[in-house]
Amino acid sequence: MGSNSSRIGDLPKNEYLKKLSGTESVSENDPFWNQLLSFSFPAPTSSTELKLLEEATVSVCRSLAGLWTVFTLGGVGSKAAATPELSSPLANQSLLLLLVLANLTDAADTPNPYRQAIMSFKNTQDSSPFPSSIPHAFQINFNSLYTALCEQQTSDQATLLLYTLLHQNSNVRTYMLARTDMENLVLPILEILYHVEERNSHHVYMALIILLILTEDDGFNRSIHEVILKNITWYSERVLTEISLGSLLILVVIRTIQYNMTRTRDKYLHTNCLAALANMSAQFRSLHQYAAQRIISLFSLLSKKHNKVLEQATQSLRGSLSSNDVPLPDYAQDLNVIEEVIRMMLEIINSCLTNSLHHNPNLVYALLYKRDLFEQFRTHPSFQDIMQNIDLVITFFSSRLLQAGAELSVERVLEIIKQGAVALPKDRLKKFPELKFKYVEEEQPEEFFIPYVWSLVYNSAVGLYWNPQDIQLFTMDSD
Repeated sequence: MGSNSSRIGDLPKNEYLKKLSGTESVSENDPFWNQLLSFSFPAPTSSTELKLLEEATVSVCRSLAGLWTVFTLGGVGSKAAATPELSSPLANQSLLLLLVLANLTDAADTPNPYRQAIMSFKNTQDSSPFPSSIPHAFQINFNSLYTALCEQQTSDQATLLLYTLLHQNSNVRTYMLARTDMENLVLPILEILYHVEERNSHHVYMALIILLILTEDDGFNRSIHEVILKNITWYSERVLTEISLGSLLILVVIRTIQYNMTRTRDKYLHTNCLAALANMSAQFRSLHQYAAQRIISLFSLLSKKHNKVLEQATQSLRGSLSSNDVPLPDYAQDLNVIEEVIRMMLEIINSCLTNSLHHNPNLVYALLYKRDLFEQFRTHPSFQDIMQNIDLVITFFSSRLLQAGAELSVERVLEIIKQGAVALPKDRLKKFPELKFKYVEEEQPEEFFIPYVWSLVYNSAVGLYWNPQDIQLFTMDSD
């Protein structure tokens, strides 16, 4: 299929290009599309083959239209179609190439132009001029890009691109945070974390960091509690007929923490999960009763783990008195890590109580139901200060429930809590610094990202063969 031909089958070339790209604004002399026509497809020999080729090619181009646009640095995108990743091999190859180029290291005196372009491109709706300091400026349709990203998060490379854009391009981040349909982006990310057993660790990290970046924005933290979801079928622990996006996010992050505690024990994962919860805590609103229960259940699990390590340390210490030759396990380090996590959970609960107590009767209910859990931490030197507010809330509401009499129904208890939230003197609650965490890349991020990107190329690039015995950049089990 030569690019010099003025007709493709029965269609004039310019009409075929419009159909191919899904847009009216493709030029017959566009070098990218001419290259595509020249080298990507065998020439059809019949009208039937031509029709099949047109349908397949339109599917390829529309499945990741926004990503096409980034790759071509200025082409026009069209609405993305909900097609599986494997049906769009050219889009997949393009995305992998884009990630490889974007993660090239800077030269001594020349920044990576591909990374510069990714960091600075703007929406086609943005008419403001580019600063003269940006040499690789271009504009694309952000709506097409957003749609494509929402639909493709089952693949590592699409999640990695989303992370890259949110982290490095403030125009994209601002646009996405302003969307009124953020659930279309957040739900696929939550699904990745929910199915953590089926995902590789890098994909889970990227999904979690995306959530952390999003929770840095207070507007996001407020708006997710206003989005009500119906029948989340992939959440299997409990039937969720109606829940806010914010409560679902809390449930999935807590589940990830619990999975990590029992399986991988990755401190990095713990830290980012807790940071996301902490960023959200001041804006918790109308928490679902199950989300409130899971917050307290996680604290219960940590409390039991804390007591177990203390008991093991005591037994080891007694045993060491009779035998000086046996080395002691490093229980002090284990205890320190657990106490750091317990401290963070107490700060998250405290942040919610001091900032939005009257919005969260279900959390107060769960707190009162398990109030004995907190007794041991009231006088603990590491938690004494943060326990003041929690202890005050427990004492205040316990007193009101006691006055109301015994055998109270759940509905009556919640009613008393709602009334008490108005009566509680807020000036008695001690003020603590606002919980805010910001994601920052490591000093040499290329040590993580370059092997990761090339492992994606190795595992998912179509039609490329790499000898496994010659691979030294990453281990074969790193994917």
